[in-house]
Amino acid sequence: MIFGELLYTVGRFEKRFANRFSFNNLTGEIQSMKKAFARIAVLALGATMASFATASLSPYSQNFEGLNAADGAALTNDGWLVFANVFDSSNNYLYGYGPFGAPNGGPGFSSIATGEGGPNQAQQYLNAYSDYNNGDHGLGRIIEANVFQEQVIGAGDLGMTYNFTFDYKASFQSGPAGSTTTFAFIKVLNPNNGYSLEAFPTLETTAASTTVWSEGNTISITIDNAWTDHLLQFGFLSNATNFEPSGVYYDNINFAAVPEPFSMIAFGAGLVALARKRKRN
Repeated sequence: MIFGELLYTVGRFEKRFANRFSFNNLTGEIQSMKKAFARIAVLALGATMASFATASLSPYSQNFEGLNAADGAALTNDGWLVFANVFDSSNNYLYGYGPFGAPNGGPGFSSIATGEGGPNQAQQYLNAYSDYNNGDHGLGRIIEANVFQEQVIGAGDLGMTYNFTFDYKASFQSGPAGSTTTFAFIKVLNPNNGYSLEAFPTLETTAASTTVWSEGNTISITIDNAWTDHLLQFGFLSNATNFEPSGVYYDNINFAAVPEPFSMIAFGAGLVALARKRKRN
């Protein structure tokens, strides 16, 4: 609607310019055009801010430096959850368990790790790995261990695109080995249909370096119009069996909406227009 008003204003200016060209009229038309653009930009600013205000999905950012690595509930208190799916050697689903608050330390799922950060990772980061508490490892069954944040999609999120960005590196001593595979992911689950998987974009991290961090990786998802009240999860998983290593470190995690290009231009123009108005007043 705002974009249509902008096109209409431009067209009206061009028509006036063509029909009544003179230097005096031109000056007046330019001033009129500036006022119209300022009004449109302020409207666009309000619409853009309203769009973000009605979204249910919240931005999330974490570099783990502010979490207490000695606190076993540090990840749980920051909203991290875990869930496991178990498959037989032919990838037939057997059972699942969770979600539970993510542990910080121990043989299952996750911990806050230190000692292998690069200049941009500082001291602390997330270590995501398999659930080695599950004895089905020894039976050759595949444990899909998920460590994630979870939110509910609302009507205000429909049609919006979200980016999930992160750095990653394999653990030097216990990085993925054998048949283990690891991934970063976004999942969309439908709770009204047995938590069926509606979307599952991933980025594989199995071949991560044990010495050099891969930085600024991104997974994107656009929220479908049918996903109201669905669950959105973003995080990390490993598929491991026979107690094979699976540890991958993740840091500088960010989840946020991607503004539409026109909205961002209008947002900036609106701020400039407001600033000029205040300066005149």
